[in-house]
Amino acid sequence: MRILHTSDWHIGRTFHGVDLLADQRRALEALATVVREQSVDVVVVPGDIYDRAVPNADAVRLCNKAFEAIRDAGAVIVATSGNHDSPARLGAGSAFSAAGGLHLFTTVDAVDRPVVLTDEHGDVAFYGIPYLEPDATRTELGVPGARSHAAVLQAAMGRIAADLATRDSSVRSVVLAHAFVIGGEGTGSERSISVGGVETVPASLFGGIDYVALGHLHSPQTIDDHIRYSGSPLPYSFGERSHRKAAWLVDIDGSGGRVVTRVDLPVVRGLSVLEGTLEDLCTEDRFDFATEHYVSAVLTDAVRPVDAMRRLQERFPHAVHLEWKRPAGVDSGSYREKVQGRSDREVLDSFLADVRSAPSSSEVELLDRAVENVTGQQDSTSASPVEHEWVRSA
Repeated sequence: MRILHTSDWHIGRTFHGVDLLADQRRALEALATVVREQSVDVVVVPGDIYDRAVPNADAVRLCNKAFEAIRDAGAVIVATSGNHDSPARLGAGSAFSAAGGLHLFTTVDAVDRPVVLTDEHGDVAFYGIPYLEPDATRTELGVPGARSHAAVLQAAMGRIAADLATRDSSVRSVVLAHAFVIGGEGTGSERSISVGGVETVPASLFGGIDYVALGHLHSPQTIDDHIRYSGSPLPYSFGERSHRKAAWLVDIDGSGGRVVTRVDLPVVRGLSVLEGTLEDLCTEDRFDFATEHYVSAVLTDAVRPVDAMRRLQERFPHAVHLEWKRPAGVDSGSYREKVQGRSDREVLDSFLADVRSAPSSSEVELLDRAVENVTGQQDSTSASPVEHEWVRSA
């Protein structure tokens, strides 16, 4: 049986405020193309199908079209809810959708009731473990004292092991789980699932399973030969800009043996972090490669530029993030050290220079009056605009 493992679609997510639905549509269309070209039998999606518990109408329409495209390409779909999904909403109509080849696992009581699919070698049982919030699921799982993800996931795997024990020994098994397994590496764009500081679970919980399809972490990675994360089909943080997104193509033979092949997904839009002065970023040829990328710019101008994002977006239409890096050589000591021995006006001048630019002559007068109103006396640095400029430059 040929399985395509993908996860963490996060349909409806934004990237620094930018709508990603068009990018997500292209990524999901690429998955349907892989299904068709590689003659995939089953697509497994272990959680975070949506980015929000209550997705908007456009996100729901895109998800439905993605499921339809995968089914039309020839694969059955097995999916679970993740920590971003609403189990109740995602699972609505699941009994009906199963008749059309879309099997959704969103409830605790279904973890030991697999979808059983058949190939020329016999049966393969697909078990879906939705994201398990310990406080919400421990009683239903029969472990009322559980406080960690490991404890509730162990209880769920115990149920799966008990069900497998009742089946013929020739039945092969696949488990979908949404969890942070020890040995995995986060990218920074995942939402924390820690409870009391304990969010990780040991890989040993999945012993005896032929293939474990994991969701939650956003980069493709291998925990063990039979335990893998596919990662998300798109990068969702600049920390993922060097990642090549992928899915796993898993061939399971009649004895449960696996041949796993990485399938790289197309880069929909690149991500770049660029550093330099605003003028350099907007004019130098060496930044041409990033004109169509999502751009995070780090400005190194001596003074924070005004209206920098507008100017950046004239060259980089998809610039989404901007920060100013304090120039080298500027004192970065503690606040107490910076203000010690300085007058109120000098502190105000320094603050304005740091966050914007040095105050103009008219602003100097306003600051003088403000200080005088608060302190009841004229600041010694306000003798004249000329003297003021000398104090600031000194």
